[in-house]
Amino acid sequence: MIGWEVAGVPVHIKRSARRRTVAVQVTPDAVTLFAPTRVPLAQLRDILDARRDWVAGHLAGYAARPPQRPEAQSGQRVPFLGQNLTLHLDAARTRPERTGDTLHLPAQDAEAHLTAWTRRACAAPYRELVQEYAARLSAADRLSAVHVSDTRTRWGSCSADGVIRLHWKLSRAPTEILHYVALHEAAHLLELNHSPRYWAHVTRLMPDWQTHRAWLKEDGHTL
Repeated sequence: MIGWEVAGVPVHIKRSARRRTVAVQVTPDAVTLFAPTRVPLAQLRDILDARRDWVAGHLAGYAARPPQRPEAQSGQRVPFLGQNLTLHLDAARTRPERTGDTLHLPAQDAEAHLTAWTRRACAAPYRELVQEYAARLSAADRLSAVHVSDTRTRWGSCSADGVIRLHWKLSRAPTEILHYVALHEAAHLLELNHSPRYWAHVTRLMPDWQTHRAWLKEDGHTL
């Protein structure tokens, strides 16, 4: 234990001779620096200090996140693509409608209406995001379509014919998590595998992707 902390959460260092870069992983209980064995402790401290506000922001998000998502109810705030929408349930309403930061829902089967609205509303932003990453990877010509998914086991997918799917619940994730999954799938347009060449494409556009993947493994269930 090195005695470092961020917002009262201990910092751990895990070194590996095989690792070539430094990565920062944030979980509700710890901050971990994954580092090559040759990187001096002083350099790791500089890296941590440079990202301290980013780490503290993630820790604050964990602290504010409720352990379980309740059934939809008036006054509830729901994350959506980096914003917070306030729900308003109306017994006389027959379909959802967003007005500014308020999402009006029919009171009957409100949770189902919330899910249906979210799936429709995130379709266009998902498409634009994937198209952006495909273009940055010089793979726009390989992208056929972008769809919203609702699978139980995968946050995203990319088929051999260039169809990419992203889970609708990613709209409730921190924006950097959604961006990571969008880039992850867009990179499969170039390499339909997880080879070193594939990860090189991801790393070129998002050097800290390991942190976002770790978030999905640790906290994806909260979405």
